[in-house]
Amino acid sequence: MSSGRILIADDEPSVRDSVGYALAQEGFDVTPAADGDEASDLLGDGIPFDLLILDIMMPGPSGLDICRDVRARSAVPIIVLTAKDAEVDKVVGLEVGADDYVTKPFSVRELLGRVRAQLRRRELDRSPMAQQVKIESGPVSIDLVRHVATVRGVPVNLTRSEFQLLRLLVGRPGEVFARSQIMEELWQTEFDGDERACDVHISNLRQKVERDPQKPELVVTVRGVGYKFSGDEEP
Repeated sequence: MSSGRILIADDEPSVRDSVGYALAQEGFDVTPAADGDEASDLLGDGIPFDLLILDIMMPGPSGLDICRDVRARSAVPIIVLTAKDAEVDKVVGLEVGADDYVTKPFSVRELLGRVRAQLRRRELDRSPMAQQVKIESGPVSIDLVRHVATVRGVPVNLTRSEFQLLRLLVGRPGEVFARSQIMEELWQTEFDGDERACDVHISNLRQKVERDPQKPELVVTVRGVGYKFSGDEEP
């Protein structure tokens, strides 16, 4: 059985009940919240949860507001729930620090898979093997013990997913990764979702590591294939 505390904030009782029941059956300790205000109260100052599931559209502070606030002080995994055609919400959700999104209507089985993948990724981050290596290439240095990345000697503030993405690319410079490969690495499971989520993570990362995100030199697009890291930055 699984374990861990999960907050699910959604104003639809049917979603809270079905998802909460399924997670409880998997052994998770589930806390429901009916709106943004209740979710904010439950989160408090210390984020007493191992994963958050946030509906973007709910009364009180929206899921995006909560995500933005939480990400400023915690690396806890966050999955946002979005409407079927709300492409902007998906993009903004990832931009403010969500690790993944699931589109309504969704199957509970799909959401459970995403939850397991995020928690598995978090455990791998904490494993001794993940804390024995320092990765350097070109102007980028990644300290896996302190979970800190520096670019040109300056620390950069990355979300958990951005950190994992940079670690993947920098760890194998010059190797081209397809979008599906990148998302499978982030989620540690077979990827069958929207590959545009990868493009958003890449765009967010470029905003933080490139001198000019519109003309990337480090995280390079390989047209028709995917992305690679190039440490050969112009002086």
